[in-house]
Amino acid sequence: MSSSQFLVVGAGLAGASAAWRLAQRGHEVVLVERSQPANAEGSSHGSARILRYAYAERTYVDLLLAAEAGWAELEELHGAPLVRRTGALDLGAGRDPHALAAVLAAAGVEHELVPRPRARDRWPGVAVDSDVLFHPAGGVLDAETTVHAMLAAARARGAQVLTGWPLRRLERTRSGFTAHAEDGRTLTAQRVVVAAGGWLPDLLGALGLPQAFLDALPPLQVREENAFHFPYREDAAPAARWPTIIHEPAGTSVYALPGGRDAGFRGQKVAVFGGGRVLPSAAARTGRVDPANRARVVEHVRRYLPGLVPEPYAETTCLFTSTPTEDFVVDGVDGVTVLSPCSGHGAKFAPLLGQLAADAALGTGEVPSAFRVRR
Repeated sequence: MSSSQFLVVGAGLAGASAAWRLAQRGHEVVLVERSQPANAEGSSHGSARILRYAYAERTYVDLLLAAEAGWAELEELHGAPLVRRTGALDLGAGRDPHALAAVLAAAGVEHELVPRPRARDRWPGVAVDSDVLFHPAGGVLDAETTVHAMLAAARARGAQVLTGWPLRRLERTRSGFTAHAEDGRTLTAQRVVVAAGGWLPDLLGALGLPQAFLDALPPLQVREENAFHFPYREDAAPAARWPTIIHEPAGTSVYALPGGRDAGFRGQKVAVFGGGRVLPSAAARTGRVDPANRARVVEHVRRYLPGLVPEPYAETTCLFTSTPTEDFVVDGVDGVTVLSPCSGHGAKFAPLLGQLAADAALGTGEVPSAFRVRR
């Protein structure tokens, strides 16, 4: 049975970041992962996630600006880019591009409001139905490679990464904790950071957290989202000119982004935000695409993305874990820190997540109040 100052649970984007940042600060770290890092059963697999600055809340814009240094640091350590800066579009009455532009202006983020007629000429593959917000720093990040880059950086600082180690429960001891795996193996640590993503609902009751903390924790909803890849039309704009897109016509939110290597870079990855099945936890994931969801996305592509062929050539499922407000959870008590960056929009903050977790666990820095558990 080995011992460490910190045990980190979960080797997705959040857990890998926490292990890296804690090891970077000189702490002994052991990270355990129930299967393999960035595995397809979680939320951090694949090579295409949106990186955007456009938020209605200034907090998230400022956090992404703070994360820029971490992305640059990680790319230097990795020796290759992790983000493709394609630019990003926001449009639709529900998206309110003018309000988003005001937030970006206040934060000093380069952006442009493009009137609807000019936007149609500029992005002919998109059936523009409103003025459009464009910000050039937006793009696509490679989630899976980012996880492995952070784990390499953590190992370089002395962290251990144990795979095939599913946590069953934490036992509180005089000196910290004993972590019990499902197969009976144990580890000891002085403090624990739990970044288990969609598995967190199953683990919360086994972490020894006070009931007052559990009662105050916002409910975590896990969805099995569906995403579809649509090929570019041969007569449309070259693939290199396609930005990421968040489009909110009345009553729905659809996102699209240039697909990564796992879909052959042949088209746009398109999905309805929050359109998947609700699950009790990641353990109930089916891996099955909902035909009604597929039909809904195909219709959106047919209506609003004329630069794509409205027939998906690839499809996948992934897990989103969210709070009712879509705010993150970065807080803890009595030596256990819960890190849940709500995977519907947490990936873009990856290099910063570990800093926030370390600050929460050590009490050494500021964590946004919206991420704290109010009790």
